[in-house]
Amino acid sequence: MSASLLRTVCTTGRANCLLAAIVLLAAIAAPGQAFAHAALVTTEPTDGAVLAQSPAQFSLTFSEPVSPLVLALVRPDGTPVPLTSFRLNAQTLAIDNPHRLGSGTHVLSWRVISADGHPVVGSVLFSIGAPGAAPAVSEAVDRGLRSAIWIGKVFLYVGLFLGVGGAFAIAWLAQGGRAGRRFVITAILCGLVAAPLSLGLQGLDALGAPLVRLAQPDIWKAGLATRFSWTVLVALVALGLGLLSLVGPRGGAKLFAFAGLAGVGAALAASGHASAAEPQWLTRPMVFLHGAGIAFWAGALAPLGLAMRRKPAEAAPFLRRFSQAILPVVAVLAAAGFVLAVIQVQSPAALLETAYGRLLLIKLALLLFLFTLAAINRWKLTGPAEAGETEVQKKLVRSIGIEMLIVLAIFGVAAGWRFTPPPRALAIAAAQPASVHIHTAKAMADLSITPGHVGPVAASIVIMTGDFGPLDAEQVTLVLSKPDAGIEPIKRAATKPGDGSWRVDELVVPVPGRWTARLDILVSDFEMVKIEAPIDIRP
Repeated sequence: MSASLLRTVCTTGRANCLLAAIVLLAAIAAPGQAFAHAALVTTEPTDGAVLAQSPAQFSLTFSEPVSPLVLALVRPDGTPVPLTSFRLNAQTLAIDNPHRLGSGTHVLSWRVISADGHPVVGSVLFSIGAPGAAPAVSEAVDRGLRSAIWIGKVFLYVGLFLGVGGAFAIAWLAQGGRAGRRFVITAILCGLVAAPLSLGLQGLDALGAPLVRLAQPDIWKAGLATRFSWTVLVALVALGLGLLSLVGPRGGAKLFAFAGLAGVGAALAASGHASAAEPQWLTRPMVFLHGAGIAFWAGALAPLGLAMRRKPAEAAPFLRRFSQAILPVVAVLAAAGFVLAVIQVQSPAALLETAYGRLLLIKLALLLFLFTLAAINRWKLTGPAEAGETEVQKKLVRSIGIEMLIVLAIFGVAAGWRFTPPPRALAIAAAQPASVHIHTAKAMADLSITPGHVGPVAASIVIMTGDFGPLDAEQVTLVLSKPDAGIEPIKRAATKPGDGSWRVDELVVPVPGRWTARLDILVSDFEMVKIEAPIDIRP
């Protein structure tokens, strides 16, 4: 990074160049595939179930509260039927079925918004009478929309952290100084544009609609129905307060700036995967403190660097106040970030094994660089700069410029979390069972293997006759085979604990992939029924 570029970053007349750098960063690092953050725990009917008659109600239970957006039933002929009558009970969505369904395979298609503001989609297949060909339900990924959402998130961070945080620094640390005001106002204006635009993009993502539909009312209605709308509302208030502290009456500048800084923390705590994690009595205050701390630190950099460059003597009190306040702020910021990381990541292995963890490692590396640079500034350059040493003051200005670029990179990484599920959500999803319904003329069974991934598992088996009647078997044996992996059949006798189902405990599935599950059902001393079906085991 050349010194001339760093000087450009800290030049008042070229403040917009820094914002242009954000656009360049967005074009380079725009994300691709998106992931859901809420996990589907159970469904009724279960995926792949064969029912004797049409159900009166469906239910979907998730790992965290959700809000329904689009619910539809796709008939065997591919005709979608909207489902508009539903009830929310904590994490369970109960959906009324107003139609009597005929024979064949149906698809319950759902699109909901999770508590972190991310759309979650999926389908449940079930059959009436006997299975048939499943109608196709597809979900395309709009990479242009994903990139627009990411860019909007980065600019929103610029408005909140550099804009509102900068307004606070000018009011409280610079005591109303003029340096950096134009840059901070520009950053706030970027946030005022990005906040409502991000809400519209959220609506597009919620409904799976393309960018060309952004102006349609139903898109904005969908965005307003998500928890992210609270973030946008509070962010707009915080941005307005920050702007008012700069252009309003001087007497209320500090009050407006302080309220705006608090609004930054409140906006981030209103939605997002971190604030949605349990226990929320802990995570929401931690997000609030983390966001306010970032705004305090990052917001002070541009006004301080510009003040040091233009009027070093007048900037000395600003520098002294900032250096005295930053240590406790960084301590709170680091503590809150550590607590949130522990809750979200859960295990050290997830740092390397998940996209969320790898983004966190990149952020930590940038923060380590930033903390090192800040420590050098605080203990090596601040004293001589306050004493008026010109060369040291120039070094400090350049160092602050580098800090600004690192902060922008951190914004880009943090915005990428919008598209990555935290390991805690992945762990919930991984714990879900692998299930299959096996149906023949002589017997049928519902087989669930929990958890549905490789390693130690337990199997639960419910057996019935082929016409949905009770089947009092004398013995049931589970046989798992995977010839393509060179694994001989694994046979385990099931036990009947007394709840009507059969169980197989202390079972180990060694490799992922599609296995063949066979049930040997001893109906009597003279009759053995064998039924089988493929079952997918996750890694």
